[in-house]
Amino acid sequence: MSGDAWVSSANGVAVALDGLQSLQVSELAEELAIAVRRGERVAALFGAARDGGVALVAVLASDHDGALRIARSDPLVGAFPSLTLPLPSVHLFEREIFEQTGLRPEGHPWLKPVRFPPRAGVPAEIGIADFYRVEGEEVHEVAVGPVHAGVIEPGHFRFQCYGENVLHLEISLGYQHRGVERAVIEAPERRRLHYFETLAGDSTIGHASAYAQLVEGLAMCHVPARAHALRAVALELERAANHTGDLGALAGDVGFLPTAALCGRLRGDWLNLSAELCGNRFGRALVRPGGVGFEVDTARAQRMVAVIEAAVAEVGAAADLLWEAPSVMSRFEDVGCVNSEQATEIGLVGPAARASGLTRDVRTTHPTGIYRVAQVPISTWHSGDVFARAYIRWLEIRRSAEFALYQLRSLPGGEARTVSGPLAPGRICVSLVEGWRGEICHVGWTDPAGRLAGYKIVDPSFHNWMGLALAMRGQQISDFPLCNKSFNLSYCGFDL
Repeated sequence: MSGDAWVSSANGVAVALDGLQSLQVSELAEELAIAVRRGERVAALFGAARDGGVALVAVLASDHDGALRIARSDPLVGAFPSLTLPLPSVHLFEREIFEQTGLRPEGHPWLKPVRFPPRAGVPAEIGIADFYRVEGEEVHEVAVGPVHAGVIEPGHFRFQCYGENVLHLEISLGYQHRGVERAVIEAPERRRLHYFETLAGDSTIGHASAYAQLVEGLAMCHVPARAHALRAVALELERAANHTGDLGALAGDVGFLPTAALCGRLRGDWLNLSAELCGNRFGRALVRPGGVGFEVDTARAQRMVAVIEAAVAEVGAAADLLWEAPSVMSRFEDVGCVNSEQATEIGLVGPAARASGLTRDVRTTHPTGIYRVAQVPISTWHSGDVFARAYIRWLEIRRSAEFALYQLRSLPGGEARTVSGPLAPGRICVSLVEGWRGEICHVGWTDPAGRLAGYKIVDPSFHNWMGLALAMRGQQISDFPLCNKSFNLSYCGFDL
C-alpha cells in the first residue's frame, strides 16, 4: 500500500479533512484492491459533494493493527468504473452511491434500487425494480412480502426455485426509507440523538454510542472512565437481550417450545436490566455525548449483578436443551452454510462472520473506552451454518454477562459525564461500535465553521443481507424462516 494514498486514523479519532489525498478513481480502485488482498476490509464507501462533483470516500478497517484508513477520489461527474467485480463487498455501496448522487458505476452487474428515494421531485415508485430471473423448464418463482404476517417490517424476497430447491434468493428492501442521514445534518443538534436512538430500535445503545463517540472525536472531548464503563454495560445488556430472543425464536422456528418459551421470558429480564440503568428497556436517554445521562449507585449495581447471574444461568439451561435435542440439531446443522471464503468476499460482520470463522469484533480489533483495558474474547465457530450462528449467540451471551458483572462490581469512581464542546472545523471522524448484529460504522465531517457537514451510517445489516441470500442457495425453500432468523437482520437499520 502506498504510504501517501491513505490517511491513517483510529476508532473515534478525528483527522484533518484537507489531509485526505485526492486520487484518480483508477488509483483509488487499485489501492482498495491491494488493501483487501492484504486482509483489510471496506467499512464504508460513499459519495460526498466536492468542488461541483462527487468524490468517492473509502474507509478501510484493518483488524490486524486496529488502524482505520481514509482516502477519497478526485471530484467525479457522471460515472466511474465499477469496483464490484474485483471487490464483491462493495456491490451494495456502489448501488447506494448511484442512488444518492447519480454517479453511475459503469460495469456494475446489477444496478437495481436500494431504497427507492424520490428523484428531482418525482415520487418514488417503491418496490418497482428489474428483478433477477432464472429461466428454464420447471424453474418457478416464489415471491414473499413485502407485507408479512404478524408484526414485522416490510421486506420483499423473491425465490428462484427448481422444485423445492432454491437456486437464487433476491432481497429487495427500502420500503420504509426515512432519510436519516440527511435529517441528521438538517436537524437541530438537540434532536440528532433521537434519530440514532430510533434508527434501529433494537440497537439503540449501539447507534447512540457510535454517534456519541464520533461527536466526542470531532470535539476532542475526554469522556470519564465511569461513563465508558456504564456505556459498555448497556451495550452488553443489549447484546444479551437480543441474542437471548434470537435463541428462543430459532427454537420456535423448529417447534422446540421449551427453549422458545424460556428465552421469550428471559429476554424480558435483560431488557428490564436496561431499564434499571436509565428507565427505558431499550436504553433510550442513557448515552449522551460526553458520557451518560444517568448515574448508578452501589445498591442498584448490586441488584443488577444478582439479576445477571440468575439470567445467564437460566439462558444456559435453555440453550443446553437445544444442543442436547437431536431433532433440533438435525435442523440446525449443515443448513444455510456460508463458508469463510464467502464471508470474507462479501464482507460479513458480527456473529454471522464469526460463525464462519472470521475474527471480526470491533471490541477487540478496534477497541475504545473501557474495552481498551477489559476486552471481551472473540467468539468464533467454523461451520457457518444455522447451528454456528445460534451457538455463537450463546457464547456471546455468556461473555457479555461476565463482562457486565465485572464492570458493575468495579465501577470506576468520579463523574459519569463531562461537557462536550464545539466541533472542530474541517475534520473527519470514523466511529465503530460492535453492536449485537455486528459492526456499526458512522462517518461524520465538519465544514470550516465547525458545523456538521456530512454524515454516513453503515448498519451491520447493510453488509449481511447478501449472506442470507448465499445461505439459501441449494436449500429447501422451507428452510428460509430458519435461515432468516439465524441472521435476524434489520429492515429499518438498512432502510435508514
